[in-house]
Amino acid sequence: MSNVFETRSDAFARAVQPNVRAESVDHAVSVLAQAPEARVLAGGQSLAPMLALRLARPEVLVDVNRLPLTGIAADSGSDSGDGGGEVHLGALTRHRFLALDPVVAREAPLLAAAARHVGDAAIRNRGTLGGSLAHADPAAELPAALVASGGRVILTSQRGTRELAAADLFEGFFVTGLAPDELLTGVVVPRTGEGTGVAFEEWAPRAADFPWAGIAVTLQIDTHGTCTAVGAAACGVASVPVDLAPSLTAAGVLGAVLDDDALWPSIATHVEAACAGDDDRAELAGLLAARAVRRAWMGAMRMAAAA
Repeated sequence: MSNVFETRSDAFARAVQPNVRAESVDHAVSVLAQAPEARVLAGGQSLAPMLALRLARPEVLVDVNRLPLTGIAADSGSDSGDGGGEVHLGALTRHRFLALDPVVAREAPLLAAAARHVGDAAIRNRGTLGGSLAHADPAAELPAALVASGGRVILTSQRGTRELAAADLFEGFFVTGLAPDELLTGVVVPRTGEGTGVAFEEWAPRAADFPWAGIAVTLQIDTHGTCTAVGAAACGVASVPVDLAPSLTAAGVLGAVLDDDALWPSIATHVEAACAGDDDRAELAGLLAARAVRRAWMGAMRMAAAA
């Protein structure tokens, strides 16, 4: 299977001239520094359709598929099970590995949950984490999951390396804070600790379509089942992922044991207000948020009971 994908990538790269196959990160960023209108080819699942529709006309195509940017590792952090460390992911990590890797499932489960919703099997096999973030489609699942997780990206250029919080990365429709000479090389998210539950909910008109609205939620509970921390974001409802943590806080999620039926309408109302713009999408986001928070809390309770 991998040989088929590599052959397709090679053929695609040859179809667009001029092109460069990067031999190292230094090589890639040197090309980007010399060609401001260059575009990076990773999985190609977003760039290829844009090229086919003439929506992108790069002067140089930089193929980074052979760069060593696929690692997934959790640092030591705290060994007490209460989190405190970080998960480091290479930008070329495929969606399929995000969905299946045991380290991601254990230490960054919201990314795994979001990755399972991305496109279809072919897209998940080829698409990359870094490519999705750099493309910044407002309907994409992984940008919202990264915002909800409080993650950040690593950007590399000939000027050095800098880090940018996910909440600051996305600036508008298909617009990010990456400079033209920068390559997104890595992603970092906090490790989850005990008592953490996550959920990703979305609705799309057909399987594998981009969602009309999607909600990513991560929350943590104490030994009494009280919510002590929450992160959330919406995709598909605005030009960038919408940070919903303030809305859930205003709805009364923090400090509550989430078994009160009166809480769900409050969540839906506050999230709908935060996603105002398209009334139908905002209402849908509110309903999905209430469902996602409930699922995340129930998951955290199950984990606490099994511990």
